[in-house]
Order: sequence, then structure tokens, then C-alpha cells
Amino acid sequence: MIKFIVKSVLLILSVMYTPSYSNSLKPVVTTSPIKINKTTIKTGADNYEKYLPLLKDKKIGIVTNQTGILSNKTHVVDFLLEKKIAVQTIFAPEHGFRGTADAGELVVDGKDPKTGLPIISLYGDNKKPKPAQLAGIDIMIFDLQDVGARFYTYISSLHYVMEACAENGIPLIVLDRPNPNGGIVDGPLLEKEFTSFVGMHPVPLLHGMTIGEYAQMINGEKWLKNAVQCKLTVIPCVDYNRKMEYRLLVKPSPNLPNDQAINLYASLCLFEGTNVSVGRGTEKQFQIYGSPFLKKTNFSFTPKPNFGAKDPLYNGKECFGEDLTTYPKLTQLELKWLLKAYQNTSDKTKFFNAFFTKLAGTKKLQQQIESGVSENEIRKTWQKDLEAFKKMRSNYLIY
Repeated sequence: MIKFIVKSVLLILSVMYTPSYSNSLKPVVTTSPIKINKTTIKTGADNYEKYLPLLKDKKIGIVTNQTGILSNKTHVVDFLLEKKIAVQTIFAPEHGFRGTADAGELVVDGKDPKTGLPIISLYGDNKKPKPAQLAGIDIMIFDLQDVGARFYTYISSLHYVMEACAENGIPLIVLDRPNPNGGIVDGPLLEKEFTSFVGMHPVPLLHGMTIGEYAQMINGEKWLKNAVQCKLTVIPCVDYNRKMEYRLLVKPSPNLPNDQAINLYASLCLFEGTNVSVGRGTEKQFQIYGSPFLKKTNFSFTPKPNFGAKDPLYNGKECFGEDLTTYPKLTQLELKWLLKAYQNTSDKTKFFNAFFTKLAGTKKLQQQIESGVSENEIRKTWQKDLEAFKKMRSNYLIY
């Protein structure tokens, strides 16, 4: 009887307690006042006992930006310098080292005013580090916060960095970070003929992997040019599993300001291939959508230039659509807003632009929408590919 009571109490406690992570990455009890000890997640950057010994007496290059921070908000570059690691060069992805450039804006080479280190842009014409830019580097570090979506370009930068390291005999260390969209795997797979910087690999729109796991998949599937393979070391997160909620310490890019935007990003980013705004030029980027060409609704917004959008789509024009800032957390790719907007637009012939196919990674999705195929039927056409991808993906999972 006593054993039964104890088990019952433990079962109740387990249901009552749901872990959630605050901006300091410390666990909090959200539904119960009962205090239960829970270990704090350590990112790869915080797991420095594993990588500092590998860097001793080596000259280091590092690919990072404002997301490359430890849990105490010390930037990884500053941390390495404090530990007397010989950092030589910073390589910056889209949005730049400080993460202040607009999407698609040219990022130029420069110098970090705090450390004096040279910064080489990996966005624009120079997406892949050149041999001369790697000269004298013994080990490359990669520390960027991904959001789990195929068209988020940090994984494209990862591809080119791995390729350059493989071709130049430089080992690469990836400091892993949790995927804020967890293990969601959904959407159409990229078809090879639609490969671009917003989609380099045959994966779904949501791949459900951490960036360290993704690096292992790039290597293992021999996706690099001429099937070269990078000498790769992934420094894993500690006490993390992909079912945990994970909140970021800083914005991963200028137009993903919060957890809601990051969760909605993959679903709403498809609008970037249409004449519908996703809220750039407002304070609700990737949490709203609208257009002057949609039917008037109770919700509207007017984009204006701001941080991250110097010249937003429909600058100064009223847009009608939906506010999703309080929409429940997504567990799949949602097409309903895209389908609804297409049905409600005043001119369907001007709804899609050429960028849509690059984002979708296939012509089929636009064709299905234009033909009036239902969301359920569209989803069914993905399932065979998704199952094959999940099977392949399982070879590279760490958590």
C-alpha cells in the first residue's frame, strides 16, 4: 500500500512539473510550486572542458556572430582570448559579426573594434573561405545558433566552411547548440535542381536537428564538393534532449526577435516568395502577415523602416492580414495561412514570385496551391520523403 501511494505521488509530480528555460537558461517550475532539482543545459560553448585542450598552442579561426555566447553572456571570442587562445580571424555569416545587417544586405570585411581582430565576411560573393584567408590557421571553430529551418543560411555557411576546411586540411570544431524548434521534421524535401544558398541539401523545411548533428550529416552523406570529408569534432550540449524547450539568450538574426517568431519562422518565411509581408518594418516580424492586396480584416499594419529592415516591403502602405503573436506553439509546418492568403488575394497571378520555388525547394508546392489541393492532400505527398529522411537522419543524432 505504501509503495502504491509513493508511486502515485511521484506520478502526480511528474505530470505537474513541466520544465521551461528562462533567458538565463536556468530551469523554472511553471505549473507547480514544488521545487525539483533540474540540471541546467550547457551548450557546446559552455562545455569548454572538452574543447579548450584541443586549442592549446594552436592558431584559431572562428565562424560566429552575436549568438556565439556562453550562458553568462560572455562572447565566445572574448572567452577564448581570456583563456590565452590564439584567435587569428573572425569569419562572419549573413547579418554580420554583430548581427545588425538586414537579410540579404552585403556584409563587408572589417575589424572588430573591441579585440582588433580581422573580420572576413562569408556572405555575398565570398561565401566560402579562400585558401589565403585560411593561411596560418590550425583549427577552425564554428559557433552559430541555428533555428532548424532549411532556408536559414547559417547551415549553408556551415557547408562552405566544412568544404574549405576539408580542402585545406584544417580540422573543424562545431560548438553545438540546441535547436529551438526541437525535433520537428516537416515540409517538402529540396529537389536537387533547386539548390541555392537558401537550400543546399535534400532535407525538409524543418529538419529537427542541432547544428552539430547537421554537420555530421553533411559529412556522412558526402554532400561536400567532390565528396570530400571534413575532419570534424562536435562539442555536444550537456543535459539536453530535443523535447526540452529552449529559449535563446539573444536574437539569432535581426528579424527573429523572440521565441514566437522563431517558432513561426519556417511557416511564415514561405510568404517571402509572395507579395505578402511577414511584418518586416514592424516590431512583430514573423509573427504577423499581411498585404494591401488581401481582403480587409480587423487587423492591419503599416511597415516602416527600422532595425533589420531599412526598406521593408510595402513601406508606408497599410497591409491587411492576421496577428499570430499569441498563436499556440507550432509542432509542424503550417500551410493554412499561405493557402488562406492565396485564396483572399485580389490578383492570384501576382501572388507568387520566383523566390518561392527556391524557398520551397520544389515547384510542386506552388502548383498544388494554384490547383486548389487541400493542405491534408499536400501533406500526404511529403510523407514518403519524410520517412526516408528520418531514417537517414537517425544515423547522425546525438541527443
